[in-house]
Amino acid sequence: MAEALSMPKVGHVMEEGTVVTWKKQVGDRVEKGDVVLDIEMDKAVFEVESFISGTLLEILVAEGETVKVGTPLATIGGS
Repeated sequence: MAEALSMPKVGHVMEEGTVVTWKKQVGDRVEKGDVVLDIEMDKAVFEVESFISGTLLEILVAEGETVKVGTPLATIGGS
Protein backbone atom coordinates (compact mmCIF):
# COMPACT_ATOMS: atom_id res chain seq x y z
CA MET A 1 0.00 0.00 0.00
CA ALA A 2 1.34 3.44 -0.94
CA GLU A 3 1.38 6.39 1.44
CA ALA A 4 1.90 10.08 0.82
CA LEU A 5 4.85 11.96 2.27
CA SER A 6 3.41 15.44 2.91
CA MET A 7 4.88 18.90 3.54
CA PRO A 8 5.46 18.91 7.29
CA LYS A 9 4.76 21.82 9.61
CA VAL A 10 8.05 23.03 11.05
CA GLY A 11 7.32 25.54 13.79
CA HIS A 12 4.05 27.10 14.88
CA VAL A 13 3.70 29.73 12.17
CA MET A 14 4.74 27.76 9.09
CA GLU A 15 2.09 27.82 6.37
CA GLU A 16 4.17 26.80 3.32
CA GLY A 17 7.60 25.58 2.33
CA THR A 18 9.78 25.27 -0.74
CA VAL A 19 11.33 22.01 -1.91
CA VAL A 20 15.08 22.67 -2.15
CA THR A 21 16.65 19.29 -2.97
CA TRP A 22 15.40 15.74 -3.36
CA LYS A 23 17.87 13.36 -1.66
CA LYS A 24 16.12 10.27 -3.07
CA GLN A 25 14.87 9.62 -6.58
CA VAL A 26 11.98 7.57 -7.97
CA GLY A 27 12.79 3.89 -7.58
CA ASP A 28 15.13 4.40 -4.60
CA ARG A 29 14.66 2.33 -1.45
CA VAL A 30 13.64 4.48 1.53
CA GLU A 31 13.95 3.37 5.14
CA LYS A 32 12.04 4.92 8.03
CA GLY A 33 14.16 7.85 9.24
CA ASP A 34 16.00 8.39 5.92
CA VAL A 35 16.27 11.99 4.77
CA VAL A 36 14.20 12.19 1.58
CA LEU A 37 14.36 15.91 0.80
CA ASP A 38 15.28 19.35 2.07
CA ILE A 39 12.71 22.12 2.42
CA GLU A 40 13.18 25.84 2.99
CA MET A 41 11.04 27.96 5.24
CA ASP A 42 11.81 31.50 6.40
CA LYS A 43 15.37 31.32 5.01
CA ALA A 44 16.19 28.15 6.99
CA VAL A 45 16.60 24.70 5.40
CA PHE A 46 15.22 21.60 7.11
CA GLU A 47 15.65 17.89 6.36
CA VAL A 48 12.46 15.86 5.88
CA GLU A 49 12.66 12.22 7.01
CA SER A 50 10.46 9.38 5.85
CA PHE A 51 8.02 7.99 8.41
CA ILE A 52 7.74 4.67 6.54
CA SER A 53 9.95 2.21 4.69
CA GLY A 54 9.40 1.33 1.04
CA THR A 55 10.20 2.49 -2.46
CA LEU A 56 9.89 6.09 -3.64
CA LEU A 57 7.17 5.60 -6.27
CA GLU A 58 6.45 9.16 -7.35
CA ILE A 59 7.70 12.71 -6.76
CA LEU A 60 4.75 15.11 -6.83
CA VAL A 61 6.47 18.46 -6.17
CA ALA A 62 9.55 19.56 -8.12
CA GLU A 63 12.60 21.30 -6.66
CA GLY A 64 11.94 25.02 -6.40
CA GLU A 65 8.18 24.66 -5.96
CA THR A 66 6.46 26.20 -2.93
CA VAL A 67 3.45 24.42 -1.44
CA LYS A 68 1.25 24.64 1.64
CA VAL A 69 1.71 22.48 4.75
CA GLY A 70 0.01 19.12 4.28
CA THR A 71 0.43 19.03 0.50
CA PRO A 72 1.56 15.57 -0.69
CA LEU A 73 5.21 15.75 -1.84
CA ALA A 74 5.83 12.14 -2.84
CA THR A 75 4.38 8.64 -2.71
CA ILE A 76 6.20 5.80 -0.92
CA GLY A 77 4.99 2.22 -1.19
CA GLY A 78 5.89 -1.40 -0.76
CA SER A 79 7.80 -2.79 2.17
